[in-house]
Amino acid sequence: MPSPAVPAPADADRSVARLQLPGREVDLPIVVGSEDEHGVGIGRLRDQTGYITVDPGFGNTAACNSAITFIDGERGILRYRGYPIEELAEKSSFVEVAWLLIFGELPTSDQLAGFRALLTDEQLLHEGMRYHFEGFPPHGHPMAMLSAMINACGCYHPELLAPEMDDERLIRATATLMSKVCTIAAFSYKMTQGRRMEYPDPSLSYCRNFLHMMFSRPHRRHEPPLQVVRALTKFLILHADHEQNCSTSTVRMVGSSGANVFASVASGVCALWGPLHGGANMAVIEMLRQIQEGGDDPRSIVAKVKDRKFRLMGFGHRVYKNFDPRAKILEETCGELLDTLGVSDPLLEIARELAEIALTDDYFLERKLYPNVDFYSGIILRAIGIPLNMFTVMFSIGRVPGWIAHWYELYQDPERRICRPRQIYTGSGRREYVEMDARGC
Repeated sequence: MPSPAVPAPADADRSVARLQLPGREVDLPIVVGSEDEHGVGIGRLRDQTGYITVDPGFGNTAACNSAITFIDGERGILRYRGYPIEELAEKSSFVEVAWLLIFGELPTSDQLAGFRALLTDEQLLHEGMRYHFEGFPPHGHPMAMLSAMINACGCYHPELLAPEMDDERLIRATATLMSKVCTIAAFSYKMTQGRRMEYPDPSLSYCRNFLHMMFSRPHRRHEPPLQVVRALTKFLILHADHEQNCSTSTVRMVGSSGANVFASVASGVCALWGPLHGGANMAVIEMLRQIQEGGDDPRSIVAKVKDRKFRLMGFGHRVYKNFDPRAKILEETCGELLDTLGVSDPLLEIARELAEIALTDDYFLERKLYPNVDFYSGIILRAIGIPLNMFTVMFSIGRVPGWIAHWYELYQDPERRICRPRQIYTGSGRREYVEMDARGC
Protein backbone atom coordinates (compact mmCIF):
# COMPACT_ATOMS: atom_id res chain seq x y z
CA MET A 1 0.00 0.00 0.00
CA PRO A 2 1.45 3.43 -0.91
CA SER A 3 2.43 5.74 1.91
CA PRO A 4 0.07 8.68 2.49
CA ALA A 5 1.18 11.99 1.06
CA VAL A 6 2.86 14.31 3.54
CA PRO A 7 1.79 17.95 3.22
CA ALA A 8 4.61 20.28 2.29
CA PRO A 9 5.63 22.90 4.86
CA ALA A 10 3.93 26.24 4.37
CA ASP A 11 7.20 27.88 3.34
CA ALA A 12 8.22 25.09 0.92
CA ASP A 13 9.32 26.04 -2.59
CA ARG A 14 6.47 24.76 -4.79
CA SER A 15 8.57 24.94 -7.95
CA VAL A 16 10.81 22.06 -6.87
CA ALA A 17 10.43 18.56 -5.48
CA ARG A 18 12.92 17.40 -2.86
CA LEU A 19 14.20 13.85 -3.34
CA GLN A 20 15.81 12.25 -0.31
CA LEU A 21 18.59 9.78 -1.13
CA PRO A 22 20.98 7.95 1.19
CA GLY A 23 23.21 10.62 2.65
CA ARG A 24 21.88 13.54 0.67
CA GLU A 25 18.90 15.45 -0.70
CA VAL A 26 18.45 16.91 -4.17
CA ASP A 27 15.97 19.44 -5.51
CA LEU A 28 14.26 18.56 -8.80
CA PRO A 29 12.21 21.02 -10.87
CA ILE A 30 8.44 20.60 -11.03
CA VAL A 31 7.10 20.83 -14.59
CA VAL A 32 3.49 21.98 -15.06
CA GLY A 33 1.55 21.47 -18.29
CA SER A 34 -1.12 23.73 -19.79
CA GLU A 35 -3.87 21.49 -18.31
CA ASP A 36 -2.28 21.58 -14.83
CA GLU A 37 -0.55 18.23 -15.18
CA HIS A 38 2.45 18.02 -12.85
CA GLY A 39 5.70 16.19 -13.37
CA VAL A 40 9.10 16.02 -11.74
CA GLY A 41 11.99 16.86 -14.05
CA ILE A 42 14.72 14.22 -13.69
CA GLY A 43 16.76 15.13 -16.78
CA ARG A 44 19.89 15.87 -14.67
CA LEU A 45 19.30 13.33 -11.91
CA ARG A 46 22.12 11.00 -12.97
CA ASP A 47 24.60 13.83 -13.44
CA GLN A 48 23.75 15.26 -10.04
CA THR A 49 23.47 12.06 -8.00
CA GLY A 50 24.58 9.01 -9.98
CA TYR A 51 21.06 7.62 -9.63
CA ILE A 52 18.56 6.84 -12.39
CA THR A 53 14.85 6.09 -12.14
CA VAL A 54 13.38 2.63 -12.78
CA ASP A 55 9.99 2.64 -14.52
CA PRO A 56 9.30 -0.55 -16.55
CA GLY A 57 6.89 0.20 -19.37
CA PHE A 58 7.36 3.97 -18.80
CA GLY A 59 3.92 4.16 -17.19
CA ASN A 60 5.03 7.04 -14.94
CA THR A 61 7.50 8.71 -17.28
CA ALA A 62 6.81 11.67 -19.56
CA ALA A 63 9.21 11.14 -22.44
CA CYS A 64 8.45 14.51 -23.99
CA ASN A 65 6.47 17.73 -23.89
CA SER A 66 3.75 17.68 -26.54
CA ALA A 67 1.04 20.12 -27.67
CA ILE A 68 -0.86 17.62 -29.81
CA THR A 69 -3.24 15.52 -27.70
CA PHE A 70 -4.58 15.86 -24.17
CA ILE A 71 -6.06 12.95 -22.20
CA ASP A 72 -7.62 13.04 -18.76
CA GLY A 73 -8.29 9.41 -17.96
CA GLU A 74 -10.07 10.15 -14.69
CA ARG A 75 -12.67 12.38 -16.32
CA GLY A 76 -12.86 10.61 -19.69
CA ILE A 77 -11.55 13.57 -21.71
CA LEU A 78 -9.77 13.42 -25.08
CA ARG A 79 -8.87 16.53 -27.07
CA TYR A 80 -6.89 17.06 -30.27
CA ARG A 81 -5.07 20.41 -30.16
CA GLY A 82 -7.63 21.57 -27.57
CA TYR A 83 -10.72 20.51 -29.52
CA PRO A 84 -12.98 17.93 -27.79
CA ILE A 85 -13.06 14.63 -29.66
CA GLU A 86 -16.87 14.66 -29.49
CA GLU A 87 -17.05 17.87 -31.54
CA LEU A 88 -14.49 16.72 -34.10
CA ALA A 89 -16.23 13.37 -34.60
CA GLU A 90 -19.57 15.09 -35.10
CA LYS A 91 -18.57 18.08 -37.21
CA SER A 92 -15.22 17.42 -38.86
CA SER A 93 -13.75 15.17 -41.56
CA PHE A 94 -10.73 12.89 -41.29
CA VAL A 95 -8.77 15.04 -43.74
CA GLU A 96 -9.48 18.19 -41.71
CA VAL A 97 -8.53 16.44 -38.44
CA ALA A 98 -5.27 15.25 -40.01
CA TRP A 99 -4.36 18.85 -40.88
CA LEU A 100 -5.29 19.98 -37.36
CA LEU A 101 -3.09 17.36 -35.71
CA ILE A 102 -0.06 18.05 -37.87
CA PHE A 103 -0.17 21.84 -38.20
CA GLY A 104 -1.92 22.78 -34.95
CA GLU A 105 -4.90 24.72 -36.33
CA LEU A 106 -8.06 23.91 -38.26
CA PRO A 107 -7.43 24.58 -41.97
CA THR A 108 -8.90 27.48 -43.90
CA SER A 109 -11.11 26.60 -46.86
CA ASP A 110 -8.21 27.22 -49.24
CA GLN A 111 -5.81 25.10 -47.18
CA LEU A 112 -8.31 22.26 -46.99
CA ALA A 113 -9.06 22.41 -50.72
CA GLY A 114 -5.35 22.40 -51.54
CA PHE A 115 -4.68 19.52 -49.17
CA ARG A 116 -7.54 17.46 -50.64
CA ALA A 117 -6.15 18.11 -54.13
CA LEU A 118 -2.73 16.87 -53.01
CA LEU A 119 -4.29 13.75 -51.51
CA THR A 120 -5.93 13.05 -54.85
CA ASP A 121 -2.68 13.64 -56.75
CA GLU A 122 -0.79 11.17 -54.54
CA GLN A 123 -3.27 8.25 -54.64
CA LEU A 124 -1.47 6.25 -57.31
CA LEU A 125 1.55 4.12 -56.53
CA HIS A 126 4.60 4.16 -58.78
CA GLU A 127 4.16 1.24 -61.17
CA GLY A 128 7.46 -0.14 -59.92
CA MET A 129 5.90 -0.62 -56.50
CA ARG A 130 3.30 -3.00 -57.90
CA TYR A 131 6.05 -5.55 -58.49
CA HIS A 132 6.90 -5.45 -54.79
CA PHE A 133 3.50 -6.94 -54.01
CA GLU A 134 4.33 -9.94 -56.15
CA GLY A 135 7.24 -10.73 -53.84
CA PHE A 136 4.90 -11.40 -50.91
CA PRO A 137 3.27 -14.81 -50.48
CA PRO A 138 -0.53 -14.81 -50.96
CA HIS A 139 -1.01 -15.68 -47.28
CA GLY A 140 1.31 -12.87 -46.09
CA HIS A 141 -0.06 -10.63 -43.36
CA PRO A 142 -1.25 -7.21 -44.61
CA MET A 143 0.59 -5.47 -41.77
CA ALA A 144 3.90 -6.90 -42.96
CA MET A 145 3.14 -5.63 -46.45
CA LEU A 146 2.05 -2.23 -45.15
CA SER A 147 5.24 -1.62 -43.17
CA ALA A 148 7.52 -2.81 -45.97
CA MET A 149 5.69 -0.84 -48.64
CA ILE A 150 5.69 2.40 -46.63
CA ASN A 151 9.46 2.09 -46.32
CA ALA A 152 9.76 1.27 -50.02
CA CYS A 153 7.57 4.25 -50.84
CA GLY A 154 10.22 6.56 -49.44
CA CYS A 155 12.66 5.28 -52.07
CA TYR A 156 10.37 6.63 -54.79
CA HIS A 157 10.21 10.09 -53.19
CA PRO A 158 13.81 11.06 -52.39
CA GLU A 159 12.83 14.73 -52.46
CA LEU A 160 10.83 14.10 -49.27
CA LEU A 161 13.74 12.48 -47.45
CA ALA A 162 15.95 15.58 -47.35
CA PRO A 163 17.52 16.35 -43.98
CA GLU A 164 15.73 19.71 -43.86
CA MET A 165 11.93 19.57 -43.56
CA ASP A 166 9.68 22.61 -43.79
CA ASP A 167 5.89 22.97 -43.77
CA GLU A 168 5.59 22.84 -47.57
CA ARG A 169 7.61 19.65 -47.87
CA LEU A 170 5.76 18.13 -44.92
CA ILE A 171 2.38 18.82 -46.54
CA ARG A 172 3.56 16.88 -49.58
CA ALA A 173 4.96 14.05 -47.43
CA THR A 174 1.73 13.89 -45.43
CA ALA A 175 -0.41 13.73 -48.56
CA THR A 176 1.88 11.04 -49.99
CA LEU A 177 1.71 8.89 -46.86
CA MET A 178 -2.01 9.36 -46.17
CA SER A 179 -3.04 8.60 -49.76
CA LYS A 180 -0.63 5.81 -50.51
CA VAL A 181 -1.26 4.00 -47.22
CA CYS A 182 -4.88 3.51 -48.36
CA THR A 183 -3.81 2.26 -51.78
CA ILE A 184 -1.19 -0.07 -50.26
CA ALA A 185 -3.72 -1.43 -47.76
CA ALA A 186 -6.37 -2.10 -50.41
CA PHE A 187 -3.84 -3.65 -52.80
CA SER A 188 -2.55 -5.88 -49.99
CA TYR A 189 -6.07 -7.11 -49.29
CA LYS A 190 -6.84 -7.75 -52.95
CA MET A 191 -3.60 -9.69 -53.36
CA THR A 192 -4.43 -12.00 -50.44
CA GLN A 193 -7.82 -12.59 -52.05
CA GLY A 194 -6.35 -13.36 -55.46
CA ARG A 195 -8.37 -10.53 -57.00
CA ARG A 196 -7.45 -7.75 -59.38
CA MET A 197 -6.22 -4.55 -57.77
CA GLU A 198 -8.60 -1.64 -58.24
CA TYR A 199 -6.98 1.69 -59.02
CA PRO A 200 -8.01 4.74 -56.96
CA ASP A 201 -10.75 6.97 -58.32
CA PRO A 202 -9.84 10.69 -58.15
CA SER A 203 -13.52 11.67 -58.18
CA LEU A 204 -14.17 10.07 -54.78
CA SER A 205 -13.62 11.38 -51.27
CA TYR A 206 -10.92 9.90 -49.03
CA CYS A 207 -13.08 7.28 -47.29
CA ARG A 208 -15.23 6.44 -50.33
CA ASN A 209 -12.12 5.93 -52.42
CA PHE A 210 -10.67 3.48 -49.92
CA LEU A 211 -13.92 1.49 -49.84
CA HIS A 212 -13.93 1.50 -53.65
CA MET A 213 -10.41 0.07 -53.83
CA MET A 214 -11.27 -2.54 -51.18
CA PHE A 215 -14.59 -3.83 -52.46
CA SER A 216 -15.14 -2.85 -56.11
CA ARG A 217 -14.67 -5.53 -58.77
CA PRO A 218 -14.23 -5.21 -62.53
CA HIS A 219 -17.86 -6.19 -63.11
CA ARG A 220 -19.35 -4.55 -60.00
CA ARG A 221 -18.54 -1.13 -58.57
CA HIS A 222 -18.94 -0.82 -54.82
CA GLU A 223 -21.27 1.99 -53.75
CA PRO A 224 -21.25 2.18 -49.93
CA PRO A 225 -24.26 3.62 -48.09
CA LEU A 226 -23.73 7.05 -46.55
CA GLN A 227 -23.89 5.57 -43.04
CA VAL A 228 -20.94 3.28 -43.85
CA VAL A 229 -18.86 6.25 -45.01
CA ARG A 230 -19.78 8.18 -41.87
CA ALA A 231 -18.92 5.24 -39.64
CA LEU A 232 -15.54 4.79 -41.32
CA THR A 233 -14.85 8.53 -41.06
CA LYS A 234 -15.53 8.51 -37.34
CA PHE A 235 -13.45 5.37 -36.87
CA LEU A 236 -10.46 7.09 -38.52
CA ILE A 237 -10.92 10.35 -36.59
CA LEU A 238 -11.13 8.54 -33.25
CA HIS A 239 -7.96 6.55 -34.01
CA ALA A 240 -5.96 9.49 -35.40
CA ASP A 241 -3.97 10.06 -32.21
CA HIS A 242 -3.90 9.00 -28.58
CA GLU A 243 -0.92 10.67 -26.94
CA GLN A 244 2.23 8.65 -26.11
CA ASN A 245 1.05 5.10 -26.77
CA CYS A 246 3.41 2.31 -27.81
CA SER A 247 3.41 2.98 -31.56
CA THR A 248 3.56 6.77 -31.27
CA SER A 249 6.42 6.53 -28.79
CA THR A 250 8.14 4.20 -31.26
CA VAL A 251 7.75 6.75 -34.06
CA ARG A 252 9.24 9.45 -31.86
CA MET A 253 12.10 7.21 -30.74
CA VAL A 254 12.99 6.22 -34.30
CA GLY A 255 12.59 9.83 -35.45
CA SER A 256 14.95 10.99 -32.70
CA SER A 257 17.78 9.26 -34.56
CA GLY A 258 17.15 11.53 -37.55
CA ALA A 259 15.27 8.83 -39.47
CA ASN A 260 12.98 10.19 -42.19
CA VAL A 261 9.20 10.32 -41.82
CA PHE A 262 8.62 7.22 -44.01
CA ALA A 263 10.95 5.04 -41.93
CA SER A 264 9.51 6.42 -38.70
CA VAL A 265 5.89 5.79 -39.73
CA ALA A 266 6.82 2.27 -40.88
CA SER A 267 8.21 1.62 -37.40
CA GLY A 268 4.87 2.74 -35.96
CA VAL A 269 3.10 0.15 -38.10
CA CYS A 270 5.35 -2.57 -36.69
CA ALA A 271 4.67 -1.48 -33.10
CA LEU A 272 0.92 -1.27 -33.72
CA TRP A 273 0.93 -4.82 -35.11
CA GLY A 274 1.36 -6.26 -31.60
CA PRO A 275 -1.74 -7.97 -30.17
CA LEU A 276 -1.49 -5.89 -26.98
CA HIS A 277 -1.76 -2.66 -28.98
CA GLY A 278 -3.45 -2.50 -32.36
CA GLY A 279 -4.68 -6.10 -32.23
CA ALA A 280 -7.14 -5.47 -29.40
CA ASN A 281 -10.18 -5.08 -31.68
CA MET A 282 -9.31 -8.39 -33.34
CA ALA A 283 -9.32 -10.02 -29.90
CA VAL A 284 -12.89 -8.79 -29.39
CA ILE A 285 -14.13 -10.55 -32.54
CA GLU A 286 -12.19 -13.70 -31.66
CA MET A 287 -13.82 -13.65 -28.20
CA LEU A 288 -17.27 -13.31 -29.76
CA ARG A 289 -16.53 -16.27 -32.03
CA GLN A 290 -15.48 -18.29 -29.01
CA ILE A 291 -18.75 -17.46 -27.26
CA GLN A 292 -20.76 -18.40 -30.35
CA GLU A 293 -18.93 -21.68 -30.87
CA GLY A 294 -19.31 -22.57 -27.18
CA GLY A 295 -23.04 -22.02 -27.34
CA ASP A 296 -23.04 -19.81 -24.22
CA ASP A 297 -25.52 -16.98 -23.88
CA PRO A 298 -24.13 -13.56 -22.88
CA ARG A 299 -25.55 -13.71 -19.34
CA SER A 300 -23.74 -16.95 -18.58
CA ILE A 301 -20.55 -15.40 -19.94
CA VAL A 302 -20.96 -12.44 -17.59
CA ALA A 303 -21.36 -14.90 -14.70
CA LYS A 304 -18.10 -16.62 -15.74
CA VAL A 305 -16.36 -13.23 -15.87
CA LYS A 306 -17.41 -12.54 -12.28
CA ASP A 307 -16.07 -15.96 -11.24
CA ARG A 308 -12.81 -15.20 -13.09
CA LYS A 309 -13.38 -18.09 -15.46
CA PHE A 310 -13.62 -15.99 -18.62
CA ARG A 311 -11.71 -12.92 -19.81
CA LEU A 312 -13.90 -10.32 -21.42
CA MET A 313 -12.05 -8.49 -24.18
CA GLY A 314 -12.79 -4.88 -25.11
CA PHE A 315 -13.71 -3.71 -21.61
CA GLY A 316 -11.74 -1.27 -19.47
CA HIS A 317 -8.71 0.78 -20.50
CA ARG A 318 -5.22 1.37 -19.14
CA VAL A 319 -5.55 5.14 -19.38
CA TYR A 320 -9.26 5.77 -18.88
CA LYS A 321 -10.60 5.18 -15.38
CA ASN A 322 -13.92 6.46 -16.61
CA PHE A 323 -15.82 5.77 -19.83
CA ASP A 324 -13.58 5.93 -22.92
CA PRO A 325 -14.98 9.00 -24.75
CA ARG A 326 -14.23 7.35 -28.10
CA ALA A 327 -16.32 4.34 -27.10
CA LYS A 328 -19.32 6.54 -26.39
CA ILE A 329 -19.15 7.94 -29.92
CA LEU A 330 -18.63 4.54 -31.55
CA GLU A 331 -21.42 2.98 -29.47
CA GLU A 332 -23.92 5.37 -31.04
CA THR A 333 -22.30 5.04 -34.47
CA CYS A 334 -22.39 1.25 -34.20
CA GLY A 335 -26.11 1.21 -33.41
CA GLU A 336 -26.92 3.52 -36.31
CA LEU A 337 -24.78 1.49 -38.71
CA LEU A 338 -26.28 -1.88 -37.78
CA ASP A 339 -29.81 -0.49 -38.00
CA THR A 340 -29.08 1.07 -41.40
CA LEU A 341 -27.51 -2.06 -42.85
CA GLY A 342 -30.08 -4.36 -41.29
CA VAL A 343 -27.34 -6.93 -40.80
CA SER A 344 -28.07 -10.30 -39.28
CA ASP A 345 -24.83 -11.40 -37.68
CA PRO A 346 -24.84 -13.59 -34.56
CA LEU A 347 -21.49 -12.15 -33.42
CA LEU A 348 -22.84 -8.63 -33.55
CA GLU A 349 -25.95 -9.65 -31.62
CA ILE A 350 -23.79 -11.26 -28.92
CA ALA A 351 -21.73 -8.08 -28.71
CA ARG A 352 -24.81 -5.93 -28.32
CA GLU A 353 -26.15 -8.12 -25.52
CA LEU A 354 -22.81 -8.14 -23.69
CA ALA A 355 -22.60 -4.35 -23.83
CA GLU A 356 -26.18 -3.90 -22.60
CA ILE A 357 -25.60 -6.25 -19.65
CA ALA A 358 -22.27 -4.71 -18.68
CA LEU A 359 -23.61 -1.16 -18.75
CA THR A 360 -26.31 -2.04 -16.19
CA ASP A 361 -24.46 -4.55 -14.00
CA ASP A 362 -23.05 -3.33 -10.67
CA TYR A 363 -20.00 -5.60 -11.00
CA PHE A 364 -18.85 -3.73 -14.11
CA LEU A 365 -20.01 -0.30 -13.00
CA GLU A 366 -18.20 -0.48 -9.64
CA ARG A 367 -14.98 -1.51 -11.38
CA LYS A 368 -15.51 1.00 -14.21
CA LEU A 369 -15.24 -1.80 -16.77
CA TYR A 370 -17.00 -0.05 -19.62
CA PRO A 371 -16.84 -1.18 -23.24
CA ASN A 372 -13.83 0.58 -24.78
CA VAL A 373 -13.08 1.82 -28.28
CA ASP A 374 -11.75 -1.58 -29.37
CA PHE A 375 -15.02 -3.29 -28.48
CA TYR A 376 -17.11 -1.13 -30.79
CA SER A 377 -14.50 -0.58 -33.51
CA GLY A 378 -14.24 -4.32 -34.14
CA ILE A 379 -18.01 -4.57 -34.52
CA ILE A 380 -18.11 -1.60 -36.90
CA LEU A 381 -15.31 -2.95 -39.09
CA ARG A 382 -16.97 -6.35 -39.28
CA ALA A 383 -20.30 -4.75 -40.22
CA ILE A 384 -18.59 -2.75 -43.00
CA GLY A 385 -17.10 -5.97 -44.36
CA ILE A 386 -13.45 -5.48 -43.34
CA PRO A 387 -11.83 -8.92 -42.79
CA LEU A 388 -10.26 -9.69 -39.44
CA ASN A 389 -6.65 -9.63 -40.66
CA MET A 390 -7.19 -6.07 -41.93
CA PHE A 391 -8.40 -4.64 -38.61
CA THR A 392 -4.96 -3.46 -37.50
CA VAL A 393 -4.31 -2.07 -40.97
CA MET A 394 -7.43 0.07 -40.57
CA PHE A 395 -6.09 1.28 -37.23
CA SER A 396 -2.83 2.19 -39.00
CA ILE A 397 -4.63 4.23 -41.67
CA GLY A 398 -6.32 6.25 -38.95
CA ARG A 399 -3.14 6.70 -36.91
CA VAL A 400 -0.88 7.93 -39.75
CA PRO A 401 -1.69 11.65 -39.18
CA GLY A 402 -0.93 11.33 -35.47
CA TRP A 403 2.38 9.61 -36.16
CA ILE A 404 3.36 12.33 -38.63
CA ALA A 405 2.31 15.06 -36.17
CA HIS A 406 4.52 13.61 -33.43
CA TRP A 407 7.42 13.06 -35.83
CA TYR A 408 7.24 16.70 -36.96
CA GLU A 409 6.82 18.05 -33.45
CA LEU A 410 10.00 16.23 -32.45
CA TYR A 411 11.77 17.40 -35.61
CA GLN A 412 10.95 21.03 -34.77
CA ASP A 413 12.02 20.74 -31.13
CA PRO A 414 15.29 22.73 -30.75
CA GLU A 415 16.15 20.64 -27.69
CA ARG A 416 15.56 17.24 -29.31
CA ARG A 417 18.02 14.51 -28.44
CA ILE A 418 18.34 10.94 -29.61
CA CYS A 419 16.35 8.69 -27.27
CA ARG A 420 18.62 6.64 -25.05
CA PRO A 421 16.90 4.98 -22.06
CA ARG A 422 19.08 3.66 -19.24
CA GLN A 423 18.87 0.28 -17.50
CA ILE A 424 19.71 -1.46 -14.25
CA TYR A 425 22.08 -4.29 -15.15
CA THR A 426 21.23 -7.61 -13.45
CA GLY A 427 23.61 -9.99 -15.27
CA SER A 428 26.85 -11.67 -14.22
CA GLY A 429 29.79 -9.76 -12.85
CA ARG A 430 33.17 -9.76 -14.61
CA ARG A 431 34.22 -13.25 -15.73
CA GLU A 432 37.38 -14.63 -17.29
CA TYR A 433 37.14 -16.24 -20.74
CA VAL A 434 37.28 -20.06 -20.60
CA GLU A 435 39.08 -21.88 -23.40
CA MET A 436 37.12 -24.54 -25.29
CA ASP A 437 39.10 -27.54 -23.97
CA ALA A 438 38.52 -26.41 -20.41
CA ARG A 439 34.71 -26.12 -20.67
CA GLY A 440 34.01 -29.83 -20.33
CA CYS A 441 31.59 -31.73 -22.51
